[in-house]
Amino acid sequence: MKELGSYNKRSSFDKGDHMSFITFENVEREYHVGDNVIKAVDGVSFELEQKSFNVILGQSGAGKTTLLNLIGGMDSPTAGHISVNGEKVSDMSEYELTEYRRIQIGFVFQFYNLVPNLTALENVQLAEEICTNPLDAREMMQRVGLDKRMDNFPSQMSGGEQQRVSIARALAKNPKIVLCDEPTGALDSETGRKVLRLIRDVSSELGKTVIIVTHNAPIADMAQTVLYMKDGEIAETKSHAHPKDVEDIVW
Repeated sequence: MKELGSYNKRSSFDKGDHMSFITFENVEREYHVGDNVIKAVDGVSFELEQKSFNVILGQSGAGKTTLLNLIGGMDSPTAGHISVNGEKVSDMSEYELTEYRRIQIGFVFQFYNLVPNLTALENVQLAEEICTNPLDAREMMQRVGLDKRMDNFPSQMSGGEQQRVSIARALAKNPKIVLCDEPTGALDSETGRKVLRLIRDVSSELGKTVIIVTHNAPIADMAQTVLYMKDGEIAETKSHAHPKDVEDIVW
């Protein structure tokens, strides 16, 4: 597998002097349920820039998580093309997709997905074992404000603290892209704001591209680009030249 980040001049996404970091071109993902065909993603096209902060917004069943899974290489399109930094993710083999997920993608889930019998630090250190160029686990724990909780187990931590551990783990992989699936869904609004600020600030400091999936409309105001999904399609795309500060968001 070529190192992601190499420039493929023959890519169909070559646009001369400019090529978006993430490009979807007429992407479809359909599932067969009995005799029925369900199009979870239906002819979606969009572009996202590197080191940007983005939100995919929509109600349950709109296709948001399927879109996130396609970006993260956890699912493959039925039709269309997906490119990340000039590499055709949609053309990758299973082995290449595994390497892509392992090295290039950091995941933050709604329910944390921490290993219960490992300490917070050990959960973050898992990234060091699977990645080629990880960041220091202790430093990541310090960045998310948990330097005094490293030896605690998940069961000894609040929901907000567990989510911060999951963010530290995702960032410790040193990925190019951080994907967050409803990262505030299990948190109260005050804790949710702290988590969003943390994701935005730390990812910005480390130069990561962030994509957050949410049904919570006010969160979209803090994004540079918002993709509004409805019935598997991008109903609208908005760009914010001056995204709101997380403290100004009310939900």
